[in-house]
Amino acid sequence: MPPSVPSPRRVARILRTSLFAQVACALVLGIVVGRLWPDTATTFQPLGDGFVRLIKTVISPLVFCVVVVGIAKAGNLKAFGRIGLKALIWFEIASTAALLIGLIAANVFAPGAGMNVDPSKLDASAVDDKTAGGALPTTTEFILNALPQSAVGAFAENSLLQVLVLACLTGAALLHLGHTKVPAILPAIEQAQEIIFAIVGFVMKLAPLAVFGAMVHLVGEYGLGVMKTYGKLIVLCYAVALVFLVLLAVALKLVTGLSLWKFVRYTRAELLLALGTASSETVMPRMMQKLRQAGARDDAVGLVLPTGYSFNLDGASIYLSIGTLFIAQAVGVDLSLSQQVTVILVLMLTSKGMAGIPGSAFLALSATASSLGAIPAGAVALLLGVDRIMDSMRVVTNLLGNCVAVFAVSRWEGALDMDRAKKMLDGEIAFVEEDVTPTDGDSKAEVPSQTPQTASADAQGKGEEPADTAEEPAGCKASLAKEPAGEVS
Repeated sequence: MPPSVPSPRRVARILRTSLFAQVACALVLGIVVGRLWPDTATTFQPLGDGFVRLIKTVISPLVFCVVVVGIAKAGNLKAFGRIGLKALIWFEIASTAALLIGLIAANVFAPGAGMNVDPSKLDASAVDDKTAGGALPTTTEFILNALPQSAVGAFAENSLLQVLVLACLTGAALLHLGHTKVPAILPAIEQAQEIIFAIVGFVMKLAPLAVFGAMVHLVGEYGLGVMKTYGKLIVLCYAVALVFLVLLAVALKLVTGLSLWKFVRYTRAELLLALGTASSETVMPRMMQKLRQAGARDDAVGLVLPTGYSFNLDGASIYLSIGTLFIAQAVGVDLSLSQQVTVILVLMLTSKGMAGIPGSAFLALSATASSLGAIPAGAVALLLGVDRIMDSMRVVTNLLGNCVAVFAVSRWEGALDMDRAKKMLDGEIAFVEEDVTPTDGDSKAEVPSQTPQTASADAQGKGEEPADTAEEPAGCKASLAKEPAGEVS
């Protein structure tokens, strides 16, 4: 057998140990089954839906634990506030750039030109069915909705912004009280975090089934015919997203010196899973693990990544700007420069309140059409047939945009271990599952449960290089007991 052809035993080992290989096979198999047996679309849909539900179960408690531990170990609430402010500045710049790029591309390539659609013949009620009668919140409602009415309700409703507020309050209280009054709280939260990561490890074993079910449903339900009708729009959206990612890669290189391509290779399994399930939430726990092990400090990861899920929807911004002009062009409406500026301003506001709302893209498009007064509201129904196809573009672009934000803001705040980040992305340090049970083929060895950042900090304090594996220091879980409140560790 030629050496370039892997042996059956090696292929079997890769399929058994590599999450990327498992998800890739499930993706291809799902497309084939959906194409050959489209009637099975609804049969396999619960596989993907069930996986998403299981992941959503652990997201809120995980975010809470990571943020509280991050604030407590950083020992400086002001630094945490600076991270939040810098994250919001980065989010606004990135999402505005995405809107502008999408608008320019739609003007240049005119994906809806020549369609000559009569909006009176479109079924506007289909949009109401898609949005389930919902509405985007106003600015005041959005701010109020970020404040929890109930501690339990924030977790029960999986409201990440409310959970973040609770976590910040809890972390601030821990710093204020210090070690004398609550010596056991931080170790308990750290142990809860370890349990949650272990649960994530169990659930991720079901990822290939989830991708298979989601792809069978997508191809079987919507078919490949939609590619012919909306081919120009689909190609344009994906091409603009690629251009935007190239610009993000340049920005990441300038700000941190890190390579986005190497990060994509490092997180290829998670990106493929998000692509297959059309949900970035399914990979948030694993992305938090990988960002932490790549040198980003806990408090930066815990605040920037979850907040980005509500404030930094770069892929959605591209789709909304292109989609608005596509609709106008399809019904023969020529938008002036002032009207297109209005589109940008409206979408800058509406895109911030989209997360977690059914049919949010259609609600944002409807709000934009209403504000212009030139596009018939029913014309939004034109995008019903292609919206699901756009999910993959939106999810991957949103996810990479938020991960780049974590690195950029961490570097900006001095919360990024550059030496470890470069070694991790170069493959010199292997990613290790934090449940101490490596399932990915990238993991080379089983190591103790100490977080890599703690090992890195210990090694740097001794003037040594960070080690791949290390014993957990005895005082790691009693950091509050050894440090005065408010002091930077």
